[in-house]
Amino acid sequence: MKKQVLLVALLCLAAAVQAQPWPSRPVKLVVSFPPGTTPDTVARVVAPKMQDALGQPVVVENRAGAGGNIAADAVAKSAADGYTLLVSTNAAVATNKVLYDNLPYDPERDLTTISLLATAPQALVTHVSVPAKSFKEFLAYARANPGRMSYGTTGSGSASHLTMELLKADARVFIVHIPYRGFPQAVTDMLAGNVQTMFAIIPGVLPHIKAGKMNALAVTALKRSNLLPDVPSVKELGYPQLESLAWIGLLAPAKTPPEVVDRLYREARKALELPESRRILTNAGFDVAGTSPSEFRAWQQAEIAKWGKVIRATGAKPD
Repeated sequence: MKKQVLLVALLCLAAAVQAQPWPSRPVKLVVSFPPGTTPDTVARVVAPKMQDALGQPVVVENRAGAGGNIAADAVAKSAADGYTLLVSTNAAVATNKVLYDNLPYDPERDLTTISLLATAPQALVTHVSVPAKSFKEFLAYARANPGRMSYGTTGSGSASHLTMELLKADARVFIVHIPYRGFPQAVTDMLAGNVQTMFAIIPGVLPHIKAGKMNALAVTALKRSNLLPDVPSVKELGYPQLESLAWIGLLAPAKTPPEVVDRLYREARKALELPESRRILTNAGFDVAGTSPSEFRAWQQAEIAKWGKVIRATGAKPD
């Protein structure tokens, strides 16, 4: 009899726990790159605003490595209860599905899209030691010196990686890929002259361009950037196919309840729409997105299709 009473009590307790409204404990945002990187910046803009709205702590946890795969895999294998979320970039959320032969998770199958948070165009920049002051001169120098230049990226599968691989294939030049764990390390090495070129989000390199430590040769958009009005777009230069955006999204494990995904989307969007959030992200070079889950899913699928073709055509591999 006592066992039956205990069993009933345990079942009631379990039912009560399940009936607790979400969220009833802290929410964790797992960022796929180190502190100070662009995904980390976006996460730390959104987290405190969401925390205020949800009434529970929203904690940012950085888990860098493998082009974002470590964080994405960890979240994909977490409980689908809305308490462990992913903030990541193009690579782990889209292109690594095609780039890696044995990815331990499938970004479409194992992750649920919540919102595309922000996007940003890139600039092709070179170290001042490179004797090229224009895009045309850059290609001529690369062709005359195959393998003599190296380029930095924020990791295999990133926008900075695949955009350069596409340029290399289309322009028939050979430049060596040097992947880094995050944007700050890549910029530091470039300033030191250890790598000679890279595609980078504009605000991240703008101070160095203005200081004369880097040269900007092109912008990966179909029109010029207000931040670099004197730098031509890839469309002007005859390479419209190089249009590419670095982007950052919010995702959850697959099978997260739809009502939780919808609440997370609504609170993330509200956080992004605040004037303070827009000011910070705009100053960091981002365009605020705040798309719905379905819109983000369509974006993700389009990116996989577009850059998957580039990966297969160029033979790009993780380094």
